[in-house]
Amino acid sequence: MKNQETTGSSASDTGSLRYQRNLEKMSPFEIKDTLIQLARNESRKSADTFLNAGRGNPDWIATEPRDAFFLLGMWAMEEARDECYEKPGVAALPSADGIGDRFRTFLADNASRRGAHLLRRSLEYAEKTLGISADSLAYEWADGILGDHYPTPPRILENTEKICRAYLARTMGDNAPGLGREYDLFATEGGTAAMVYIFESLQANHLLAKGDGIALMTPIFTPYIEIPQLDRYSFDVTNIYASELTADGRHTWQYPPEELDKLRDPKIKMVFLVNPSNPPSYELCAEDIKRLVDIVRNDNPDLMIVTDDVYGTFANHFRSLMYELPENTLCVYSYSKYFGATGWRLAVIAAQAEGNVFDRRLAALPEADKADLRRRYSSLTLDPDSLKFIDRLVADSRAVALNHTAGLSTPQQVQMSLFSMMCLIDERDAYRQKMRTLIADRLQALWKGTGFELSEDPLRVGYYSEIDFMVWGKRIYGQPFCDWLKATHEPIDIVLRLATETGVVLLNGSGFDGPVWSVRASLANLDEPAYLRIGAAIRRILDGYYAEYQASASAGKAKK
Repeated sequence: MKNQETTGSSASDTGSLRYQRNLEKMSPFEIKDTLIQLARNESRKSADTFLNAGRGNPDWIATEPRDAFFLLGMWAMEEARDECYEKPGVAALPSADGIGDRFRTFLADNASRRGAHLLRRSLEYAEKTLGISADSLAYEWADGILGDHYPTPPRILENTEKICRAYLARTMGDNAPGLGREYDLFATEGGTAAMVYIFESLQANHLLAKGDGIALMTPIFTPYIEIPQLDRYSFDVTNIYASELTADGRHTWQYPPEELDKLRDPKIKMVFLVNPSNPPSYELCAEDIKRLVDIVRNDNPDLMIVTDDVYGTFANHFRSLMYELPENTLCVYSYSKYFGATGWRLAVIAAQAEGNVFDRRLAALPEADKADLRRRYSSLTLDPDSLKFIDRLVADSRAVALNHTAGLSTPQQVQMSLFSMMCLIDERDAYRQKMRTLIADRLQALWKGTGFELSEDPLRVGYYSEIDFMVWGKRIYGQPFCDWLKATHEPIDIVLRLATETGVVLLNGSGFDGPVWSVRASLANLDEPAYLRIGAAIRRILDGYYAEYQASASAGKAKK
């Protein structure tokens, strides 16, 4: 629950050190609401425009797969009415017999309709490349979009899994199908649900116990920090810091060898990372990936890895750890950001189908733990010991007893398959280039507004930008200024001043275990000119601190 001192606050409260220190204890996503209130108040009484670049909700939507979804729905309703009951307002279920040909006829008759091209090309791609028959896909889509059956299989629909698996191989594995590995997928209600399910099942299956050692590769999305602190988990957390700096003191947002080497300790059973990172928005470099592979191969072979790769689709030639360390890695991928689909709640958890460390560790559990798990899953199978970890995730998501009604709703799965198909048939990667250009232009505008130099870096994805006031304060005004700032202000003061003095909402980097004096700006929320103004606001706050520093120094000299 929010501390009472942080609610209903006014600009006059925000300078209180006690208030600020209480605020810093909260999640940045909860602080955001206070900042929005303050920023709106500021924009009402001044010429400043309210600009919210806090939460990373995109201001775009992918149109073609949505057009296809609604056109597909119209066709599915026609199919149902063809099997009509005599009662008005009631239709039967679509017939699977010959449905592929009827779908082709519908698409030919509606070739000029928006979405028809994607549906036609998807049908062709499914048949020729994925080995899915037209009848099988057309029926799954018709039945799925109407939502007239429980999801079956509950983990993910059969053809949806094949389509999404191919999409992940292309976008997360840089066209990795040639590796010949199969992945099991579990469709979830967004990356949020995926995170909750993973933590729950790891503990329920005795793969992690209360107090066990885990690691977080920081900075990282705040829930990965907060969930392990809950009393039910109370994990012993080791932070792996992206503390590498260039010779001139700038962050590279990569991990020094001594930080990664913490993972060589087998007491660390699991590591969580977001790649590309949130908030810095940088891919792991090849050297760091190589070191992680070496650590697993030579020192900690049973290390469990969860990589959250939601921003991977914004990178060129991205390669997830799920393809570098497939036996050790669960991949969480959400469709929310890339397709502007946060409201759809679409994500998958991917695990190597055979021989993964999660199943291997289950098989090696003490007999007492195995007996406990046999009781837990005995209602699902006659051989609970053979139940894969990913299938346990599905069951646990519905407290086991409701496994038969588990699974992501079928209309959601259809939309997910259409998002995937759009990219699979996009041989020129046109959509990805549009997205990369969009956020790159906004990033350039933000930094141009600050007046800070943005160095070239091929590993920068740019969905977010993290700006460290200590780095730029030192470069522009010197170390004595930075020492004064740290001695006289709380780090949260930056985002409070941005809100109360400029009407801009950013999040504090400390809430992500990033540099304490940094702020995070999302590049997904606003148009390009807005980021020029946000950059100027950031510089205005930094310059304002320096003016205070000069006044303080002058006052000190006058006293002498």
